[in-house]
Amino acid sequence: MKEPLISTHQLTYRYGPREILQGLDLQIPQGCIYGFLGPNGAGKTTTIRLLLGLLTPTSGSIRLFGRELREQRIPILQRVGALIETPSLYRHLSGHDNLEVMRRMLGVEKKRIAEVLQIVRLQPDAHRPVKHYSLGMCQRLGIALALLSDPELLILDEPTNGLDPSGIREMRELLKDLNQEHGKTIFLSSHLLSEIEKTVSHVGILHQGQLAFQGSVQELQQATLSAAYVEVEVDNPLMAKEILLTNGYSVEKLGQNVIRVTVQDKEEAAVLNQCLVLGGVAVSGLAFSTQSLEDVFLSLTDAAPMKTQTSIPEPISFA
Repeated sequence: MKEPLISTHQLTYRYGPREILQGLDLQIPQGCIYGFLGPNGAGKTTTIRLLLGLLTPTSGSIRLFGRELREQRIPILQRVGALIETPSLYRHLSGHDNLEVMRRMLGVEKKRIAEVLQIVRLQPDAHRPVKHYSLGMCQRLGIALALLSDPELLILDEPTNGLDPSGIREMRELLKDLNQEHGKTIFLSSHLLSEIEKTVSHVGILHQGQLAFQGSVQELQQATLSAAYVEVEVDNPLMAKEILLTNGYSVEKLGQNVIRVTVQDKEEAAVLNQCLVLGGVAVSGLAFSTQSLEDVFLSLTDAAPMKTQTSIPEPISFA
């Protein structure tokens, strides 16, 4: 089995007396777009800072490209591009000149500027001052800065945060293009599954510093299959509940004459309806539903009260 591009073992981080991350075991395959999801304050940005060596773990280990980060930080990070929250830009300079400043620091060839501008679709605005850029354009310029060294791995922290629907769509298309056309593995954090479920191939859901789920999108979708239910309006909910419990169903009363019953599929909902009618219960309404991926995400992250995370001073970041 191929070793993951990123893996952590029992990664723990404490800030003062507070444990921000608790025994985190990440497994991120090469070539994927990995969506790192969780509510605000769950520890996503702290995890990213640890992966970039900007923070030191309290305990546990981090491996990137099969190497221990603690032992080979510089050669590892030369293969990584990162954008943490809002990019640091010189707003009085043009997009091109911002890239030129970073290019000189990295020592890459001049032609790379034109290449990354084309990738992020900023060629028409390359010579405009950044202060005239929209938020979406600034985010794309930040990604261009991260791409200058042609990294194998991109680590992006909330790249769609604050964007309008058009900007979010542009970002999704850019990320897919970077992955499929340019071969980049992408580690992408977000607090909203609905924004990235059409983009990612793998998902990790973080809740109160612990992984509530990790796997492929297909595996997460399997969770919705066991989360189908019908809401049934009946004339006698007590009798209906007794009949259904006797037949092995899980029943929850919602309203005066409405019950919710867990089922596998629509065919089982039809059997349930027949069971009630034959038992002498009048059914006046039946609605079949399945949980969306966002519902599953919320059920995983709303199971317990959120901790209040102490904010950590922003370290100096790099492109």
